[in-house]
Amino acid sequence: MAKSSTITSDVISSEKVEGTTVYNTAGEKLGSVDDLMIDKVSGQIRYAVLEFGGFLGMGTDRYPLPWNMLKYDTAKEGYVVPLDKDKLEKAPKYAETEVPEYTTDYGKRVYNYYGADW
Repeated sequence: MAKSSTITSDVISSEKVEGTTVYNTAGEKLGSVDDLMIDKVSGQIRYAVLEFGGFLGMGTDRYPLPWNMLKYDTAKEGYVVPLDKDKLEKAPKYAETEVPEYTTDYGKRVYNYYGADW
């Protein structure tokens, strides 16, 4: 089957999501999607891991955001989240080399921080 570049769809490859810019509602760039965390049982995306901070890719932290917080904005060609930089800077985070175990307790802590429904 031939692929057409004019076909639009409601689904997207994770490969295309990774690297997509994330903005806050004020239009400020917060970072980009580094990874997606998928629930093994339900198959649903649980988190988008935002890469934020650092300089030239060094010293950046990863912030798991509840997936349902991200809304795609076609005009920006990126995701928008209802967060300001101060709230994000105080959010649960980890270094690239220190990925936490995504347990239920950790997930609830992340979701609670953002006031999202678990």
